[in-house]
Amino acid sequence: MAAGTSFLRQCIATATRTLVTAKLKHSSNHFTAFLLPLRTRSRRLTICAGITNNEEVAAKAAASHADSGTPTIFDKIIAKEIPSDIVYEDDKVLAFRDINPQAPVHILIIPKLRDGLAELGKAEARHGEILGQLLYAAKIVAEKEGIVEGFRVVINSGASACQSVYHLHLHVLGGRQMKWPPG
Repeated sequence: MAAGTSFLRQCIATATRTLVTAKLKHSSNHFTAFLLPLRTRSRRLTICAGITNNEEVAAKAAASHADSGTPTIFDKIIAKEIPSDIVYEDDKVLAFRDINPQAPVHILIIPKLRDGLAELGKAEARHGEILGQLLYAAKIVAEKEGIVEGFRVVINSGASACQSVYHLHLHVLGGRQMKWPPG
């Protein structure tokens, strides 16, 4: 029995190394879907904590520069200094495909003018119009992408929510069954 248990542990360890390597090439959804059933509870927590810590560290680093006034990657996309796959644009908002999609359809929607909206938590009454336009643009994008029957809109606000770019942006996700709870 002990030899069988040792063999099983060795198989799990080998499979885990393979899946961790695969994780580097695929989205976190693939990692979670395949790795978690193979791991013991304590190892699973260690591996997930490592991934979470990387996202948290990146978010905290981004937050430290949030109020610097320097152009964000989104400002550069708006200025067409960085190419993007634009799916919708009007005079107030720009929508483009995420370069690291977390769903078959993953579109980012941003206001063209930041106007102090580095994050949703900084919104003021004067931002009401642009916030509405961003949500309406999400609906238009969902229609264009053929996901209007089911999609999710996500806004990360602040380091605790792992916001990585301090220019308010909406994630429109769809094209697959969404799960609940999301985070």
